[in-house]
Amino acid sequence: MNTILKTRYKSLSVYILKAIAAVLLSYIASILVHWLDFAWCLISSVLVLSPEGTDAMPLALTRIKANLVGAFSGLLILIIALPVPYNMGAGTIVSLFLCDLFKLNAGAKSTLAAMIIVLMHPEGVHVWDASLGRISSVIFGCVLGLIVTFVFHKLFRIKTQVGDSVSVESSKTE
Repeated sequence: MNTILKTRYKSLSVYILKAIAAVLLSYIASILVHWLDFAWCLISSVLVLSPEGTDAMPLALTRIKANLVGAFSGLLILIIALPVPYNMGAGTIVSLFLCDLFKLNAGAKSTLAAMIIVLMHPEGVHVWDASLGRISSVIFGCVLGLIVTFVFHKLFRIKTQVGDSVSVESSKTE
């Protein structure tokens, strides 16, 4: 098996293990802490993860900051009390503007996901209770994603560099 495929499968294997760890930690956390919502915690933790190891920690931190911007934007739109779907549109504008202002465009997807998570609530549930619970789940999920990233890439020092190995291999053939 050539070097590119070995590196690619190593990267995929590590990413799968990180995702499984995030699923298990999110599930255990939601059982232990009754106010955490498993789904929202899991979505936030998985959004923080990245398949590559070369910039995993800086990217995780960027995505966490972006998640916090999205959660704050959702909270701000809740205060304004716009009806659905206008709240989602206004939340998108505020979230992406703040994301750009803070130079967090690499985490724009995370920003939007967090904002949507905060603004969605089941019928009959008090808006603030549901939203504050979701904000907590988003923040906790981000922390879990950061912990998983730290354990895999800093503590175990696992390096996965698919993009780098491809460029090295292509330069060797030229």
